[in-house]
Amino acid sequence: MRLVAVDGHAGSGKSTFAGLLAERLGGAPVLHLDDIARHDELFDWTTRLHDEVIGPLSRGETAHYAPYDWRARRPGPPRPLPAAPVVLVEGVGAGRAALRPYLALLLWMDVPREESWARGRARDGEEQREFWNGWERAERAHFADDPSRPFARLLVRQRHQGYDVVPGPAGTGESPCAITHSDWS
Repeated sequence: MRLVAVDGHAGSGKSTFAGLLAERLGGAPVLHLDDIARHDELFDWTTRLHDEVIGPLSRGETAHYAPYDWRARRPGPPRPLPAAPVVLVEGVGAGRAALRPYLALLLWMDVPREESWARGRARDGEEQREFWNGWERAERAHFADDPSRPFARLLVRQRHQGYDVVPGPAGTGESPCAITHSDWS
């Protein structure tokens, strides 16, 4: 099993890109870290992630986790995450130091923080404004203490149609490639 992480600021397009990548990989399972994090544990979830997901997957077993309901503020019913040759993990903090030893590849959605946050606020609407005020502080602190981007092998840059995927700070220096939406159909 290989874990591939898609990290970036909130609102940078991680879920969309991970979904497209999962399709290209023949239906690879995707774990959304929004299902693991909680209001009282925005970034303090690595032990639970290891126990509920990484441990079982590393043994070739189906993992089970309880996705968090952000509006009800409680975990929902358990959900299976099947073991597979590639499992995608997407979310803010997917490339953090505690997870990097388990990752086969780290991709960073290369969208500036302020642009990402504006997109996220627009997506989540007025109902989540109070949450976003606290989130921005928490995300700033997280990436100041535990940055992911310097360890990304690939940077993903959204274009008008598709994406450019270029070597990241930890990349190999290979030639960049462009991926269009038609490449993903």
